[in-house]
Amino acid sequence: MPSIRRTAAPVAAATLAAASLIALTPTAAQAHGAVFNPVSRVAACYAEGPETPKSQVCKDLVADSGTQPLYDWNEVNIANANGQHQAVIPDGKLCSANRDKYRALDWARTDWPATAVNAGAFGFRIRVTAAHSGTMTMYVTKQGFDPTKPLKWSDLDSTPAAVYNTTRTATDGFYAFNGTLPARTGRHIVYMVWQRNDSPEAFYSCSDVTFGGAAKTAQAPTEAKIAAGAALSTVSHAGHGGDEQPPALSAETAAQPASPLPLALAGAGALAVFGAGSLLLTRRRGQN
Repeated sequence: MPSIRRTAAPVAAATLAAASLIALTPTAAQAHGAVFNPVSRVAACYAEGPETPKSQVCKDLVADSGTQPLYDWNEVNIANANGQHQAVIPDGKLCSANRDKYRALDWARTDWPATAVNAGAFGFRIRVTAAHSGTMTMYVTKQGFDPTKPLKWSDLDSTPAAVYNTTRTATDGFYAFNGTLPARTGRHIVYMVWQRNDSPEAFYSCSDVTFGGAAKTAQAPTEAKIAAGAALSTVSHAGHGGDEQPPALSAETAAQPASPLPLALAGAGALAVFGAGSLLLTRRRGQN
């Protein structure tokens, strides 16, 4: 009997250690994203390829700021915006969220890849690397907007084209919702503000559109393109409401562990318990 008790102690210790390791494994969570319809500036240039951009404006962006802003396409944010968007982003800096890293996105140029649109119902699609609770508001510039001048807050129509309450789920990695584009002519900007309500963090986006006319068609990144560049992203999800996991490829991927560590720890714990149990059984048999 004493030997059984001595053997049972390591079993209990191994079980407790395995459980502790699993309990200490951080829970995966993420945020960040970009507008894919109408295609945002950063998404359009990333789709062309950070190393081999096709359009002149995207080539100039890389020449000015390097390729990293494109590999970090899902990070045009302010960590502590807390709804004070106009206070923390000055006129002329809306597209970059006043971040020097993304300064090229503020360029007032008419050669940004654009999406052709018409007034009326429109289906917005935002590619998110995780779902988070908050509110997305889509604004359109007023009639008479001059695309050769930097975007100002006063350029935006006070009536949003869409307001969407985001949840903690996103089908296939997208938020998709309908809005109404106002009557416009010529080239305009669709501006997104995504304010989380589980964190002070907010995200911003500029998408170039042309009403009632031809456009240099903007292409959104494919899932293969997102996957190919994920390893080169420097986006940190830490410090923004507990986010720690790198970009996922889709909602299904996001549901999986960010690394094999949780499974490895669980497997190691199970093996430890099994091994200790086998040792106990062997010693008991030896006593019989």
